[in-house]
Amino acid sequence: LDPTLMNLMEKRSLKWIFVGGKGGVGKTTCSSALAAQLSRIREKVLIISTDPAHNLSDAFNQKFTSEPRLVTGFRNLYAMELELAPVSDDTEDLFAEQEGGLASLMTDFVKSFPGITEALALADVLRMVQVLDFSAVVFDTAPTGHTLRLLSIPLAMEESLGKVIGMKDAFSSMMSNAGSMFGMGDFSEDAIGSNLDSILPAIRDINKQFQDPSKTTFVCVCIAEFLSLFETERLVQELSKYRIDASNIIVNQLLFPLYGSVDCSLCSARRAIQRKYLDQISDLYEDFHVVKMPLLTKEVRGPDQVRAFSARLLDPFDPYKPSA
Repeated sequence: LDPTLMNLMEKRSLKWIFVGGKGGVGKTTCSSALAAQLSRIREKVLIISTDPAHNLSDAFNQKFTSEPRLVTGFRNLYAMELELAPVSDDTEDLFAEQEGGLASLMTDFVKSFPGITEALALADVLRMVQVLDFSAVVFDTAPTGHTLRLLSIPLAMEESLGKVIGMKDAFSSMMSNAGSMFGMGDFSEDAIGSNLDSILPAIRDINKQFQDPSKTTFVCVCIAEFLSLFETERLVQELSKYRIDASNIIVNQLLFPLYGSVDCSLCSARRAIQRKYLDQISDLYEDFHVVKMPLLTKEVRGPDQVRAFSARLLDPFDPYKPSA
């Protein structure tokens, strides 16, 4: 297939683009470059960092917060660094109608669901994107393990909440008895039912959008080394289980023989190693768009350098072409 990300540019229905892979492979640089390219053809683009160790501010050389902020040097590219804190005001408000200790008890019960905070945060992002009318959102994700957990949460939450709502009649009877026995106030079955019912549609909407290949895709970033390739294969297999599309791979930090340069033994050895894994990538992912990005002589920092790097996502790097 075409060794570029042009397919993402041409698919105008895409709304959610995740960029992820092993730590240290250049995910933030690649996601920033992809967002920069999308901003050329889309009306309004947002890039979100979900990595606890945010690097977006370093990539664009500009401080970002948990609110969308226009990236300097762009007219329609916004960035934010999402904080998935272990507490959520949303869950505090869900059971405000309950009296006495029952409100606290029910809040603690809902908070006990694994991933409830992340799920509600994702639901908030979806609502914000709709309100602020972003046409495309790029996620600069954390390393593979954290990202897979984040992507598995909506599906697990939908199954768990569905079971709880199905048991709410029996559960409400038990809670009413507990409330009377311990003086925690009256229990409202309608309140608990409606509150849980209000969460479930938001979770289902996330799943519906993330599992729709016309709206969501995942771009894997790796380097041509064994551990990175191994983790990329695990990532692709897990994404398939979650029914999330993945058809693009960026192989970053490739050591090409530069035009007019004199080779050395170390460079030759490293290229031989990379060539071996590039052959494996070609065999494993023959139905993927595999983009090969060069190792650079300097860091990619600031809007101008991000733009220059992003050009290689659409125009394959030619090591034998004299630099301009």
